[in-house]
Amino acid sequence: MEYIQYIIDFIIHIDKHLFEIVSQYQFWTYLILFIIIFCETGLVVTPFLPGDSLLFAAGAIAAMEGNPLNIFVLVLVLIVAAIIGDSINYEIGKLLGHKVYERDYRFIKKEHLLKTHEFYEKHGGKTIIIARFMPIIRTFAPFVAGVGEMSFKRFVSFNIVGGVLWVVAFSFAGYFFGNIPVVKQNFTIVVFSIIFISLLPMVYAFVQAKFKKDPK
Repeated sequence: MEYIQYIIDFIIHIDKHLFEIVSQYQFWTYLILFIIIFCETGLVVTPFLPGDSLLFAAGAIAAMEGNPLNIFVLVLVLIVAAIIGDSINYEIGKLLGHKVYERDYRFIKKEHLLKTHEFYEKHGGKTIIIARFMPIIRTFAPFVAGVGEMSFKRFVSFNIVGGVLWVVAFSFAGYFFGNIPVVKQNFTIVVFSIIFISLLPMVYAFVQAKFKKDPK
């Protein structure tokens, strides 16, 4: 329970926590951020880790004077983390196969798998790109692609495009807009807004599916 509270606190005050990490670990911050993004995208059991908000906050800190982070090195490191993470996730899904749909696992919610599978059925390979901008589905999409036995060659092309677009979009958004006074003073609100906007496609898909099942 305390761990969950810490994760929530870390996400809500991500700018402060990340600034403390940068101040304390300096150059090693690249490795710490690499690990977080790798786990968020590469391990199907950690969809709760910050993704969009972390990229935005990291970009904002990279824009500050006197900090050890270089925006271009940061973006390169996180792109590599995102691509490798999805690739590992894909391989895990391919290894486990269709038996993952047969029952609930302690750390893998069958509901999330089925939702992602429905999304994958609807959008095909583009799901790997689209899902990058959708929390939870982002973590399960490469896993489901592996379970569905998408060819690795086809998966890699979507994986690279999605990873580059996702990291570049949020990191540079933070770099250019994160230190605007009104944004800096209301960073928590900005973080919640990013999370809310990221969740909108999922909410829309849920509502749409609900109306299809119950036209009343």
